[in-house]
Amino acid sequence: MHGAHELLNAITLVLCVAAVTTVAFQRMRLPVVLGYVLAGLIVGPYVPIPLVADRETVQLLSELGVILLMFSLGLAFSVRKLVKVGPTAALTATIESSIMVWLGFMVGHALGWTPRESIFAGAIIAISSTTIIAKAFDEQGTKGKLRELVVGILIVEDLIAILLMAVLTALSSGDGVSAGTLAKSSGRLAAFLVGLVAVGMLIVPRTIRAINRLKRQETTLVASVGICFAIALLAREFGYSVALGAFIAGSLIAESGDEKQVAQLILPVRDMFAAIFFVSVGMLIDPAVIVRHWPAVAVFTAVVIAGKLVGVSLGAFLTGSGTRMSVQAGMSLGQIGEFSFIIAGLGISLSATRDFLYPVAVAVSAVTTLTTPWMIRSAGPVATYLDRKLPRPLQTFAALYGTWIEQLRSVRHPQTAASTARRLVKLLLLDIATLTGLVVGAAVSGESMAAFASLKLGLATAAAHGLVLLAAMALGAPLVVGVFRIVRGLGISLALAALPEAATGRTDLAAAPRRALVVTLQLTIVLIVGLPLLALTQPFLPGWVAATTLGLLLAILGLLFWRSALNLQGHVKAGAEMIVEALVTQARKGAVTSDVEMFAQIKHLMPGLGEPVPLRLDGRSAAAGKTLAQLNLRGLTGASVLAIARGEDRVIVPMASEVLRAGDVLALVGTHEAVSAATSLLKGAGNDRQHESSAMGEPVIDP
Repeated sequence: MHGAHELLNAITLVLCVAAVTTVAFQRMRLPVVLGYVLAGLIVGPYVPIPLVADRETVQLLSELGVILLMFSLGLAFSVRKLVKVGPTAALTATIESSIMVWLGFMVGHALGWTPRESIFAGAIIAISSTTIIAKAFDEQGTKGKLRELVVGILIVEDLIAILLMAVLTALSSGDGVSAGTLAKSSGRLAAFLVGLVAVGMLIVPRTIRAINRLKRQETTLVASVGICFAIALLAREFGYSVALGAFIAGSLIAESGDEKQVAQLILPVRDMFAAIFFVSVGMLIDPAVIVRHWPAVAVFTAVVIAGKLVGVSLGAFLTGSGTRMSVQAGMSLGQIGEFSFIIAGLGISLSATRDFLYPVAVAVSAVTTLTTPWMIRSAGPVATYLDRKLPRPLQTFAALYGTWIEQLRSVRHPQTAASTARRLVKLLLLDIATLTGLVVGAAVSGESMAAFASLKLGLATAAAHGLVLLAAMALGAPLVVGVFRIVRGLGISLALAALPEAATGRTDLAAAPRRALVVTLQLTIVLIVGLPLLALTQPFLPGWVAATTLGLLLAILGLLFWRSALNLQGHVKAGAEMIVEALVTQARKGAVTSDVEMFAQIKHLMPGLGEPVPLRLDGRSAAAGKTLAQLNLRGLTGASVLAIARGEDRVIVPMASEVLRAGDVLALVGTHEAVSAATSLLKGAGNDRQHESSAMGEPVIDP
């Protein structure tokens, strides 16, 4: 009876205080998650307020919140959705998460934390908050492609977080890390996941579909929650976190096709226990610890905002999302949230980290949560500013790169080309996996191998270590050379698919754009494979060895990229001159062919310019009398004006200060979506800003 009384007291105190703080935060238009955290701070043991809830009871209830929260996230994840978001979100999330894990580890190492604490710090800051972003997007009315891209990245990040939690659990078991224990833990984890998913796919989706046919919501709710807790308990019995089991349970139910109904039923229960979870997070915050570790809070806050901006923007652009959309996505994901709390709590429960890491993570989350709405609102102007400050060759490249990626995705690859690309990808993954295993194995077993060599060969300790290092380098050198050769071959193969070579004996007019595309694709592949490799091997390597190697390679590719961008600028000017000359000649002789037909002919003469689209401005156009800078055409739509024909006059690659006039014929280049948006903007007689912002996925804000 006493236990029931304590439970009732804890629930009453937590929910009543949380109700007051969340209403206040809602009134102030602040994230309600921070209201829950503040409630936990009030009822926690570290603030001198006579409202103290029983910590153990709240922690027990919060574990139910973790299970239900992870279960609902699993419901939003399925193989079908992962395929739908496509490679853009997957590759972007991989690049960004790898950068953040590495940055977190390096910052933790610089602050004097243990290697395990540094690894946990990297995992904590790698995952953005689905809850916070969803609420911010809803409040600001963000829709369209931007929301689709961000949600896709979040889905992949959730999967990465689950993998990180499983790996961290495996690495934190035992007193030390060796090649044997690492291989054993990884094999055990893989066997558990494969077995659970395989058996679950045979049972869970069929069970849920059968239960749903009964048409009783109560039965569906009880059965779904029962499956969730059963799989969570199974994961706990095997030594893994309940969060991992709950997420897998949700993803298995999602494969039934009835996940939306289950998500609707579970929502009220999830929200209540999730609120208790966030309150429990606040109860663990010791303001004195945050004050003592304020430099870590400040540094990690800056790393989260800047690192995610760079990582997401770079990944999204390289996968063809355009400058503006990429920057907007990067600024939208600049925070951490619920997964960070769960990972930090996992570190404490496994005794892998000290208690200070949890309040530091919560403090960083609180600050970045407050900055998220402002960053989302500022994303459009920041993207416009960055686009205008880019050098002219980079502006030209950015306008055309999207068209090349669009063409690469739409072209039907011959069977031989597709099989060659798949073979190269398999070889690349094999080499990377072998290289990772070699680096980790040499690092964790280096001491024992050096001792063995010293004993058997009679070498001094330093000489034995040098021999082991030389042996590892000798084994790794062929793998590194093989990776470079595969990356080069894969980049050339993909570029040729988008921009084929001219027939034998003819001038290859696509050479300049193809060269730029080859270098960019090689840079992209290096980032996709190099950054995860860096994140995985950095804890096992001394200092900045891996980062310096990768940075040197990126610097070389960057130099080659800049040279190719300069060559591309000359190619584009030649194409623009050809287009405007044809337009002027046609206007002088009288229109024999339409502008569209003439541009189609020019496309074959100057490949690599995408599909230039002609647009005549009439007197009703709102664009007449305005400069390109005032219209912000490239910033808002992603399309560029390649040339302007104005009677007998011609303008080649116009500057931002160029004033458009009625009767001008513009040659627009960009992706089909970008050119369509630019056409609507230029033709519209007074397109209002809200309509355009909504179409491009920006938040609609009343002035």
